[in-house]
Amino acid sequence: MEVHDVELTISAVAPKQYPKGSLPEVALAGRSNVGKSSLINTLINRKAYARTSSQPGKTQTLNFYNVESTVYFVDVPGYGFAKVSKTAREKYGQMIETYLSTRDRLRGVILLVDARHDPSDDDISMHEWLSYYNIPMLVVATKSDKIARGKWNQAESRIRKGLNMTPEDAYIQFSAETKQGKDAVWNWIEQQAGLA
Repeated sequence: MEVHDVELTISAVAPKQYPKGSLPEVALAGRSNVGKSSLINTLINRKAYARTSSQPGKTQTLNFYNVESTVYFVDVPGYGFAKVSKTAREKYGQMIETYLSTRDRLRGVILLVDARHDPSDDDISMHEWLSYYNIPMLVVATKSDKIARGKWNQAESRIRKGLNMTPEDAYIQFSAETKQGKDAVWNWIEQQAGLA
């Protein structure tokens, strides 16, 4: 999709704040610093629309981005950061769980993992949780430019094994630096959101 028009509609913490209307929604989840903002910025052709931060755990709300008045990207707070208190972590957990398990306009979740590492316990939990709720999911391995292209298959099989994925489960290697994987991610979004 060619994106010209993007608007951060609302940063929500509770269902009553979610946007009204009937646009489909695709959520992006992953641990802090995995590159969610970079993926969003690449997809919408912006340099720094979604704020990237060197400080993990900066996103503390559900940020709804209206893209071309056809779909919402929902940036979910990153998980797995140590600097936030246990109480705050539980609060985010409930906020994320409420959104993911009750929102009828949610068409799928993009789960971001770091291509350089094995999936973390938090990645595995999130993957299991989304599978349990039968939420369509795309696993995107970010920072792929940081590993040699010859090792991509190795990284993919390591991540698939770590997350207990089936061969049919959707997986894409992505790099914000080279834009590798951008079109494939958009194709998945358009199919899930019924835009294709």
